[in-house]
Formats: sequence, structure tokens, C-alpha cells
Amino acid sequence: MRKKGLIISFEGIDGCGKTTQARLFCRHLREKGVNAVLLNEPGGTYTGDKIRNILLDKENSICPLSELLLYLASRMQLVEEVIKPAVEEGKTVVLDRYVDSTTAYQGYGRGLSEKLIRYLHRISIGTLMPDLTFVIDAPAEELLDVLDRKDRDRMEIESIEFQKRVRKGYLAIAARQPSRVKVVRRKALQMTHADVVKKWESFLNGRKNNRKVSHKNQREK
Repeated sequence: MRKKGLIISFEGIDGCGKTTQARLFCRHLREKGVNAVLLNEPGGTYTGDKIRNILLDKENSICPLSELLLYLASRMQLVEEVIKPAVEEGKTVVLDRYVDSTTAYQGYGRGLSEKLIRYLHRISIGTLMPDLTFVIDAPAEELLDVLDRKDRDRMEIESIEFQKRVRKGYLAIAARQPSRVKVVRRKALQMTHADVVKKWESFLNGRKNNRKVSHKNQREK
């Protein structure tokens, strides 16, 4: 499908503050008059929330491939029920986790094949990739205090070595796709938000310039 709206995702290892940044960013968009929808993964639908409970219950033992397929099942429900209709209506969808989480966590973290993950994404979400992704980045060691203050879920109780592998995955994705994936160093709350907004405005300016060039080329034909 040809997207009328935008998909903006927030990513990062556990404890980085991406959920808070996604909320602040969505509020910023709405204050600017943008019709924005805030969603989270896994979950966001009735079925997806049921799957979320399974995935994050720390009493559950789930093998890596089952984990991957459960995350994808939740995502497909969210795409079909919420994301696709919102984008078709021209809305801006802000996601607290999306496709890059799968590559980072199940690919780099669990060691599953990235080729398999890419294939499953092609058949599950099609062209509904993010237009822009913010990775809120910090070394895993800096986030231990944050996680220690939480009632950790099944993913958050993973080892620091696991979180390091996941962070490595995010940075590798950003290095491969710098035009889409923007790394934002975790700082104080409002400073991080300001960096996100700055990169967002740069993205918008780039889209405007591209449209101007496209219109100019059409006139010259």
C-alpha cells in the first residue's frame, strides 16, 4: 500500500526511557496540530495484549523461535487492526517498539537468523516500515539502577550481556540505515526530548526539500 500517513518508532534497550520519549514526542506532535496515534509493542489490540502477557510473564520459559513468532503475531494484529487503517487515514503513528526491536532482541540478543527475521517481516507487515526511527541509546551498565527500581518483566530480567548484544544490534541497524534510524544519546529527560525534536524537524525539512526537487523535475519534463 502507498502510505498517506507516517510511522515513527522509538527503540532502545530496557530502561533507556524510550517509552517516556515516545509519549513526549506524541504530545509534541499533537500540540503542533498533528493527528498522532501512540501505540506500544507487544500489544495494542485485544489479542496482542493477551500475547504481551505471555511474552512478559517472567514465570514463562519461551524458546527463542517461539518468542519471535509470538512477537510477530502480536505485531500483525496491530498492523491489521490499527496501524494500517491509521496510516490510510493520513495519521502519524508513533510506536513504542516496532520492527527493529525484533532484529535487535531476537536477532542479536537471541542469535536467530536476521535473514529469517527480514523474510518474516516482508510477509507480515509488507511496506509498513517506519519512516523514521529514534534509538534512545545508553550503555547497559548505565541503566542497571533504572531497572533495579522496577518490577522487571521477563525481558528486563535478562543478563547485562544480553542487553549489550541488543544494544550492539540497534547500533548496527543505525549504521546500515542512517537515513531512517537516528541514534539519540540518553541524557536528562527534557534534553533527550529536545534532541528528538531537533532530529524530527531535520527529517521534515528533508521531506520538504525532496518534494520541491520532485516538483521542479516534473515541471522541467
